[in-house]
Amino acid sequence: MTNSVDAMTTPSVHKRRADLVAAATALQPMLRAQAAGSEQARSLPADVIDALAQAGVFRLLTPERFGGHQTDLRTLTEVSEALAEGDGSGAWVAMIVSVTNWLASLFPDKAQDDVFGADPDARVTGVAAPTGIAEPATDGWRVSGRWSYNSGAPHATWAAVGALVKNAAGAVVDQALVLIPASELSIEDTWRTAGMRATASNTLVADDVFVPAHRVLSVPAAAEGAYPRTADDGALYASAFAPMLTLCLSGPLLGLGKAALQLVVEAAPAKPLSFTVHARQADSVGVQVQVAEAALQLETARLHIYTAVDEVDRAAATGPLDYAARTRLRAKVGYAAQQVLSSINTLLNVHGASAFAESHPLQRIWRDANTAARHAGLVPAVGLEVYGKSLLGVDERVSHMV
Repeated sequence: MTNSVDAMTTPSVHKRRADLVAAATALQPMLRAQAAGSEQARSLPADVIDALAQAGVFRLLTPERFGGHQTDLRTLTEVSEALAEGDGSGAWVAMIVSVTNWLASLFPDKAQDDVFGADPDARVTGVAAPTGIAEPATDGWRVSGRWSYNSGAPHATWAAVGALVKNAAGAVVDQALVLIPASELSIEDTWRTAGMRATASNTLVADDVFVPAHRVLSVPAAAEGAYPRTADDGALYASAFAPMLTLCLSGPLLGLGKAALQLVVEAAPAKPLSFTVHARQADSVGVQVQVAEAALQLETARLHIYTAVDEVDRAAATGPLDYAARTRLRAKVGYAAQQVLSSINTLLNVHGASAFAESHPLQRIWRDANTAARHAGLVPAVGLEVYGKSLLGVDERVSHMV
């Protein structure tokens, strides 16, 4: 893979992306059919995980030298958007594994070999929040901690989890991500939520687990683009750290919004508008206006997201994004998420109370989208604050995830 900007627009890149999106789209009937059962079980079934793996979804951002597709953020976003039209939880788990495999590929080459060398189908999940402690040990660290909201926990073979790194005197000297085999962690069944239930985003627990020094990644350094990898794998692994880890969250939301719009539009020609003269919702000017507004809100979200995604992919090839650009991207993703939520709320108003029947997919879409949009990486106030500070020249950094 070349580092040139032109490489992003070559026919081969477009064809590979189109093939991967088509494979994800082909899974939509299966994902729709199992969504209610997966939600009840609070986890994706093995056949769905297998189908996602066979479609190449988990390898989207894995280096080619390990058998991955080594694509880009645009491809991940389009694929996860397509999957979410079938099921939000399935799309979310697929996205998380794919992007965390990218994250594992930023670690030193020896760590990458540990993860992918023995198992090209390795699935990494993780939690960036530094709710663990790493204490010095010979040739590495002893790590203990608890990490909540680890999406796809039952399906992972490795985890990248956040820890505060201490020196021998007990002082915190860094914030890091550490790679730990899933077999050395326990899982507590804590994910009992209103939405995204099938993501099985349970709590990981480590009790004095040894982590060798090469499986540690400094978060402050990574936030500024300093990755300890040395292999020449191309532009993807020069992508900006925080924008990759926040913009990736938008794909499932875009797909959920698209699914809601399709359901409402398909129902409107046959569904009456209660307490009115309209035998068809589609004949109501009020419905027409609301559907148009919802569609434009989704288009606004997509324009913001794909403009931002393309900017990240271009910068990976041409040079790093400065802090001001990263604040703007962080604001965009939170703003776009709110546009999706507003659109879905409007669409449920149009469809009416029947959308909240347990058997109706609209209420699950509504719950999934509202849960996903509360991810810490999508909180709109944080994005607006950092962008506003940047615009006004206020030199105060409030998050490493920018």
